Amino acid sequence: MANPGYGKRSAPDQRPRAAHDFAHLPPREAAIAAYLDRLPDGADISVKTLAKQLPYGQCALGTALNRLQQAGHLRRGRERLDSTSGGHRWITRSWWSRTARDDDWWAAFTRGDVPEDAPPPPTRSRAHILLAALGRETPSLSLSAADCAALAPLVTEWFTRGATEEVVHHALTSGLPTPVHHPAALLRRRLTDKLPPEPPLPQPPRRILECAKCGVLGRPEALPGGVCKGCRGEHPTARPATLPSAPVVHARANEIRAAMSRKREEEAPV
Repeated sequence: MANPGYGKRSAPDQRPRAAHDFAHLPPREAAIAAYLDRLPDGADISVKTLAKQLPYGQCALGTALNRLQQAGHLRRGRERLDSTSGGHRWITRSWWSRTARDDDWWAAFTRGDVPEDAPPPPTRSRAHILLAALGRETPSLSLSAADCAALAPLVTEWFTRGATEEVVHHALTSGLPTPVHHPAALLRRRLTDKLPPEPPLPQPPRRILECAKCGVLGRPEALPGGVCKGCRGEHPTARPATLPSAPVVHARANEIRAAMSRKREEEAPV
């Protein structure tokens, strides 16, 4: 697995896995694609790591990944993650799609115009689990199953407004009276009175793709098939102009100073 926040990220709205998913690819690329498809999100899919797991060298894997990118299964780039404090940071991403996508789909995904998959609902909600755990940590806040079900929507509203489990737990357990006569009533009052304000409307994720060959960042329309124009040979890569040597710079500076000195002498009053 890669470091938290990095590694493979599955693209949304994919068809169910089937035996013919990668039949359109050459055998090597099809085998690598099937392996990548089975890896969980967060898995390290860098060339170096894959070479330790698959019977291919790093050069062959690099070529295969580029072909998977050209076929529409893979895109690499960066995604901006905004924090609640107003700052943000850029995270390197490798987006994987079992379903081959064209450039227009990846461009829409980069803009945030493709809806994200909704996770399957768990047997018990995140809010219900938090409330049920309160009694194990703080016996005076033990709740019945009916109490948890009744209070869970209030806790869910806290989560909707950006609160974490730690924030909710602190709001419910800090400064408790002794004794607690009616835990459900006390928690309902706290969940209502301390409800955080609504957060600002979230912005769609900002993503930037990178060229599969040289790694240059660019807009999706500048990277058809995940490759920039320079790597496709459509125009020569611009080279930085050669800087003049130090003696040439010093000589030119002396010329400028001498010209300025002559001008001051000509303009000086007689």
